[in-house]
Amino acid sequence: MGALIGDVKQNLLVVTEPGKEEEVITRLSRVGFDHILGYLNGGFESWKAEGREIDTVDRISAEEFAKRFNKAESKVLDVRKESEYEAEHVEEAYSRPLAAINEWTKDINPDEHFFMHCAGGYRSMIAASILQARGYRNFTEVDGGFKAISLRMYPKQILFAKANSYVLLINLST
Repeated sequence: MGALIGDVKQNLLVVTEPGKEEEVITRLSRVGFDHILGYLNGGFESWKAEGREIDTVDRISAEEFAKRFNKAESKVLDVRKESEYEAEHVEEAYSRPLAAINEWTKDINPDEHFFMHCAGGYRSMIAASILQARGYRNFTEVDGGFKAISLRMYPKQILFAKANSYVLLINLST
């Protein structure tokens, strides 16, 4: 959160699941965000129930990603930290850390579709929201992130890159 919202004195309005408001405010406070204006009573569902404008993200399961992924044609952006990417990643994926989203969005081709994931789905959903707010809609976010992908892409290849400069390519389909 702190990497995306640099000004910890910025006023924030919390939108979370009902019953989670105190936990979210406490977590924000622990990292320096003390200017909480309040929270949306009833959470997102109350906003939606009132007929207010909403937006959605094109999100698919890891199973669907495994079906649609084509190493030669698919573009994949991995928004995890660089160290997570270096430890293991989907073959041919590009490392685009969420913390640096303001730097790499200029490189997105709005006419080229891409898949996007993080470790578990939280950071990639934040990235998806930021990208959509900036007018990008040419992507699909993968629910469950790399954890879910790595469990379901057994017929595909996953690249495990080690920090000591050797690369082991494992093809579990044989």
